[in-house]
Amino acid sequence: MDPCKAAKLFSDENFPTSEIVLLGGSVIRGEATDTSDLDIVIIDETIYSAYRESLYAYGWPIEVFVHNKKTLVEFFKSDCERARPSLPRMVAEAVVITDNGYSSLLKKQAERLLNEGPPAWDSSMIRVKRYFLTDLLDDFIGSTNHGETIFIAGTLSESLHEFVLRTNRHWIGSSKWIVRALAAYNRDFAEEFVESFSRFYQTGEKEYVISLADSVLKPYGGRLFEGFSLGKHSRKKE
Repeated sequence: MDPCKAAKLFSDENFPTSEIVLLGGSVIRGEATDTSDLDIVIIDETIYSAYRESLYAYGWPIEVFVHNKKTLVEFFKSDCERARPSLPRMVAEAVVITDNGYSSLLKKQAERLLNEGPPAWDSSMIRVKRYFLTDLLDDFIGSTNHGETIFIAGTLSESLHEFVLRTNRHWIGSSKWIVRALAAYNRDFAEEFVESFSRFYQTGEKEYVISLADSVLKPYGGRLFEGFSLGKHSRKKE
């Protein structure tokens, strides 16, 4: 069934008091695959607390995100604070299925948040992230167990992408959204990032990943170990 028609039938049947229904996700972006689902946002003032549910209907796997206006704004805020604006992006990209006249304002709010970017890291946060990124890089360099190194590399890639994007006030991602978030920041860097880790996974070569990590850390002082301290307090005077 056509995704918009399926979303309309689903919302009419299951959420007859909904004020706004939005259909977002890959089917709207033109990126749908054989396993894609329908991401449906429901705004219903009779709902007291937000929830998410997955089910099948009208030939589609459906993920429904149910909110009232207050919880939607709260989730907007929490998503932006963690720098992964899943709900604002979904709302901004969505097609309007049902509208009480408020959807355009809601979409503009989501777009504004996306354009603002995440909160900036201060110097102390950058220093902490440098240290833990250095620690991961040292583990990656020193590891001689290929199985262990594979999983260190996975964690390193996540931390490295986070450092690049947050220091440049860009949104981060998880899973497939790591590459998408990097490409949104800088397509050439995203290609270098993917190529560096691909070379390691295919051949075991670490040099490209190490070089990439060092180039990312260099503008912020490079690797950090000596002199780093976290949570240390001076002794009380007797």
